[in-house]
Amino acid sequence: MSIVVDGLRKRFGSTVALDGMAFTVRPGVVTGFVGPNGAGKSTTMRVILGLDATEAGTALVDGQPYRTLRRPLRHLGSLLDAAALQPSRTARNHLLWLAHSQGLHGRRVDEVLALTGLTSVARRRAGGYSLGMRQRLGIAAAMLGDPPTVMLDEPFNGMDPDGIIWMRGFLRSLAVDGRAVLVSSHLMGELQDTAHHLVVVGRGRVLADAPVPDLVAGHSSLEQAYLDLTRSAVEFHTSSEDAR
Repeated sequence: MSIVVDGLRKRFGSTVALDGMAFTVRPGVVTGFVGPNGAGKSTTMRVILGLDATEAGTALVDGQPYRTLRRPLRHLGSLLDAAALQPSRTARNHLLWLAHSQGLHGRRVDEVLALTGLTSVARRRAGGYSLGMRQRLGIAAAMLGDPPTVMLDEPFNGMDPDGIIWMRGFLRSLAVDGRAVLVSSHLMGELQDTAHHLVVVGRGRVLADAPVPDLVAGHSSLEQAYLDLTRSAVEFHTSSEDAR
């Protein structure tokens, strides 16, 4: 069970969003998908979910395009936007609606509410949740189908210190369970001591794709390795434009 991205290319008008993006997310590993804002992380995730089309390349989940999966939540659980919910619904009803759409039993709703620490506030309207609580609700939704693959876009946003600690432990537990995990962030520190493997991106292309120890080698820290890679990408882009 995995995600395989191969040669994705996409433009928005004259702007190149993806420039040959390619990587694989493997089972039992937390893969950090890191890069500055505008690097192409969210666009790549939208392509994986079939929400955006590309000019070239493929994105497969368990060897198939996501849109062809009959019960997609049983294959890939995802969180792209914590605000994507009906604010007048309670958290529990929001999850029940999703569960029924996938042929899942209501018992699973109570399980994911407990998993994400939302049981005590499950009957509150989701519109009154803080951003951190909405992130937890989005993760609960992602876990409804007990998927072997999980993809989360900037899940640390809005989390307080306790929430960040919980999130790191949660991500590690998913990998221990043998799941393939892709988690994006524009801050390397959020994935420190959590990610096993990093895909560093910039300007729509992969700058590095390696286990964390390999990236740290030759640098004073993981953060320094990240800064050096992204700086090199900016310098390369600038010099290429100057040469035109």
